This record gives sequence, C-alpha cells and structure tokens, in this order.
Amino acid sequence: MKSMDIRKGLLWLLVLVIGGSSMGACGPSPAEAGELRSDLEREVSPAVEPGDLDALVDGNTAFALDLYAALADRYDNLFYSPYSISLALAMTYAGARGETELEMAQTLHFDLSQARLHPAFNALDQELAKRGEPIELPDGEQEGFQLNIANSIWGQVDYAFLDEFLDLLALNYGAGLRLVDFIQQTEQARQQINAWVSDETEGRIEDLIPEGVLTADARLVLANAIYFNAAWMNPFDEAATMDGIFHLLDGGQVTVPMMNQSERMRYAEGDGYQVVERSYVGGQMAMDIILPDAGEFEAIEAAMDAAWLENVLASLEGQQVALSMPRFEFESEVGLTQVLQAMGMPTAFSDRADFSGMDGTRDLFISDVLHKAFVSVDEVGTEAAAATAVIMSLTAMPDQPVEVSIDRPFIFLIRDLQTGAVLFIGRVMNPAA
Repeated sequence: MKSMDIRKGLLWLLVLVIGGSSMGACGPSPAEAGELRSDLEREVSPAVEPGDLDALVDGNTAFALDLYAALADRYDNLFYSPYSISLALAMTYAGARGETELEMAQTLHFDLSQARLHPAFNALDQELAKRGEPIELPDGEQEGFQLNIANSIWGQVDYAFLDEFLDLLALNYGAGLRLVDFIQQTEQARQQINAWVSDETEGRIEDLIPEGVLTADARLVLANAIYFNAAWMNPFDEAATMDGIFHLLDGGQVTVPMMNQSERMRYAEGDGYQVVERSYVGGQMAMDIILPDAGEFEAIEAAMDAAWLENVLASLEGQQVALSMPRFEFESEVGLTQVLQAMGMPTAFSDRADFSGMDGTRDLFISDVLHKAFVSVDEVGTEAAAATAVIMSLTAMPDQPVEVSIDRPFIFLIRDLQTGAVLFIGRVMNPAA
C-alpha cells in the first residue's frame, strides 16, 4: 500500500432519503436553496438520567451485532459504522409514531423512551467529541488523533416540518434544517449535499449521492458523517514488515505484507479464538481484533452477540504479545434498505409509514438508506505517532510473548474505551482483495 503524507483514517457516511407520495401541507414561503433554518443551539450539557448512557451503548452494541449477522452472508470483506447507523436512524426515529416507532425501537434496540433517548445520544456524542481534542505529546506537539462527527438535515424549501421535530434535532444532534428544492432543482440539491459531505470528510468522499438517487419526490435527507484518524500508540516498524501467507476460508491462500511487532498489549484467549487489543495514541480508543482458530470462523461469528462480546472484552489482560497482522485497505458500500426491513422495521419503508412527528401528516416514508465506509490499516504513523513511539518499552521482556499470527480471516472493531461505544466493526476475509 502506498504511503501517505496524512495519517491513515477511517471514514463513514450515512444518508437517509425520505420521500413522500404527495407534497403534503404547504409551510413557510420559499427561501433561498441551502439556507440554514435553525433557531436553537445544540444543548452542550444534556440532562441524562443515571444509567441511560450505559443503556444506550448496550442497545447500540446489540444492534451492531444483529446487523453484522444480517450482513455477513452478503459480503466478504465488510466494514461499516454501527454508531453512524444508530445515530442517523435515531434522528429519523424522532419523527416516528405508532407501529413505525415500535418496529424501529425493537430493531434498533432503542430501549429508552423518546424523551430520554435523544438526550442520551447527545451526551454520548458530547463525550466522543472530547476524543477529537488535541493530545499533548512528549515532544510538545498537539497532534495524533482526530475524531469529527457531523449531522445535517436537508428539507424541501416549501414543506412544513413541525417545529418540535426541528427543535429536537437542533438541540440533541446539532442538525439545523438546510432548505433546498428537491422538486425544481434536484441536481443542485444533490450537489449541495455532496459538497457538505466532501467538506466534512476533508475531501475524502466525493459525490456520495450518485445521480438518480434523489428525485422530485424527496422531502428530507438526513446526512451523518464521521472522520476518524489516529496513529497507533506504538506504531509498527516498517522495516519489520515482510510478505507472508494469509489463509482463506476456502483453503486457498494469498501473499500479503505482514506487519510484525512484539509489545505488551491487552490479550485474551477462549474457546476457539484469540483476541488482542491495540491502543491508539492517547489511550482513549482501541482496535480489538478477534482471531478465530483455524476452522472456527463460522462458529465464532454465530456466537457473537452482545453478551459474548462483553465477556470477551472483560477478559482482556496485559500480556507480552508477538503480533503479526496484515496491512489492509478496502472500501465498503453497504445496502441497508432491504436489510433493515428484514431485521424488523418494514413499515418505515412502506406507504403505511407513520412519520407524523416530522410534519403532522403520514405522507413521508424512508425511500433509501446509503452507507459507505473506508478503512486503511498499516504501520505508517504521523509525526504524532512517531512521538508516541518513543514510549515503547521493548528492551526488557520479562514474559514469554504469546504469539498471535493473524494469517486467516478475522473480525475487528474500534471502540471508545471509556463509554464502550462501538464506532466501527468489520471483518477481513481476504486482505489482498
């Protein structure tokens, strides 16, 4: 993989397109396309009842693993952000009522009431925002970690959305309504949304919404973007990378660059698997790599639920590990419309949908859900990563290192260590693909 001047990062985007079979009630007079209509600032200190944040994270994790099970048979290499999907659908859920609301709550594991769910999402977002603050490194630099999250909503210029709905999204998600004209200026609206996406992702994703996806029937688009960019706390030495064999599930094999390092990291092993955790600079977030034993990949995937994952992560302990793992980079474009319907929320995508909490009518339904992700993992650090590398203590190894050779399909997730929030999850079946 070609080395880059910027730090390697993870990037995901989620866009929901909500359309209607009719214009619905007319509202405010037309405004200039793209005008931001928002009277409220985001609540930076939301009132959250004790236990609500934990309940939200637990529910999001349960949905993350339900979705993994639903997607596993559809893709080989897979990468997506369950946090992105949960958060963006929570904004949509704010306008759901009746059977639509019930199905979404059950599918997404939204166990809190609407009145408590949205402040809890806001509190979690505010906590995660702290991870994007500059980190003071030993050499005096303030760099090495980046986590940016942004939400926006784009509504038809002459469509009447309820003030209560817009206020809730502004207060809890920082999303003010941007007015566009899907009817007369569909292409201009698409370009405006894509331009916002490009700005929020530092130009890494262009033209997210392809031509033909937005139509004159669209009334609302909810867009959510996150950009994560972090160096390993202890980066790999590029000189130690060498070609190695990666064993595929079908018995084949491919030759890929394998990174190698021996250091103390959190490690556990159990019935049919090993798991190792690598920290990012700052020590607030980490990647957990679950390596099923040879012949056990399907069994471990089948066993993965929230309780199983909680037990696995709780068993991690410090251990000297001689780690070998492949560099990998791939993009994922995950179709969620049919998947979410099959998981238990079909009404939201049908003419029976009830999103009257958005506009006071039942004219709106979800017409499409688009999700894209990109992941790049290698040994290349930034200056900040290099500064972190000086804290490595490899000269003294009192323990015999356990060997972890990730030379076969594996599962990985990236999570916030303090809250336990799972931001990304994926699997690598073939790092050469």
